Amino acid sequence: MAYFQQTGPATYLPTEHVGGAWDPDEQHIAPALGLLAHVVEQDRDLRRDDRLLPARLSYDIWGTVPMEEVETSVRVLRPGRTIELVEATLSHGRRTIVTLRAWLMSTTDTSQIAGTHVPAAGQPTDVEKWDPTTVWPGGFIAAAHVRRSEIEPGRATFWVRTDETLVEGQQASSLARAAGLLDISNGMTVRVDPRTVAFPNLDLTAHLMREPVGDWLGFDTSVSFGAQGVGVTSTVLHDETGLLGTMSQILTIRPG
Repeated sequence: MAYFQQTGPATYLPTEHVGGAWDPDEQHIAPALGLLAHVVEQDRDLRRDDRLLPARLSYDIWGTVPMEEVETSVRVLRPGRTIELVEATLSHGRRTIVTLRAWLMSTTDTSQIAGTHVPAAGQPTDVEKWDPTTVWPGGFIAAAHVRRSEIEPGRATFWVRTDETLVEGQQASSLARAAGLLDISNGMTVRVDPRTVAFPNLDLTAHLMREPVGDWLGFDTSVSFGAQGVGVTSTVLHDETGLLGTMSQILTIRPG
C-alpha cells in the first residue's frame, strides 16, 4: 500500500489513503509534505553523493487540492559544498499547492558533546492505543496507527506510525517517511470539536537534528488559540531513540 503512485517523471496520483480530514474528497496535506521531502532527496542524490541532511523543512500551504494527479519540481536556490538551500513545489494543474524550502547540511561526528535539556519522551508502548477516526474522517487518518496520552484538550503526547509507503514501488528515507506524518500533529489533541470550529494550518516548519530511527514518530504537542482568529500548534519531535527536533504550525481559526 502507498500514498501515491508515480505516473510520470514528476507526476503522482494519490491513493485512497491520502483522503483528507477536513474534507475526504480533498487530499490530506501530510502525505504531500512527505512527497516533497522525498523528491528533494531524490534530486540531491542525482546531483551529489554526500547525502546532505535536510535539517530544516519549511512548508507553505497555498491551498487545498482534490484527489487528483499532482506535479512536483525542485530547484537549488543556494548551492554550496556543505550547505544548500533547495526549493520544491507541488502543484495541481497550474496552481501551486505547497512550497518547501529545505536547508540541507553536511553532518559530522559530534557525539562526544551531544546533549539536551528536553525531557525524554519514553516509548510508544508507554501510552495506550487511540483511534483518531473517532474525531476525524478520511483515508489518511484511517491509515494512521496512534498511541496517545492526552493531558487536556489541546495538550498531549502521542506516537504515530503508518504501514503505507510514500510512493508505490519506491524506497523513501526514514526522514521523508517521517515528513509525511508531521502534519497530523494539529489534529491529534483538539481544543474544540472540529465540526464546530475549523483550524487548518497554513504552514509547517520542522527543525531536525538527525535522521529519524524506527517506525514510530513521537509528538509532544500543545495547541493554542489566540483571541484574534490565529492559533499556533507547537511540537517537540522524538523517535524511539530520543529527541529528534521541533515543529510549529500557524492556524487560521474559523468558528462555524
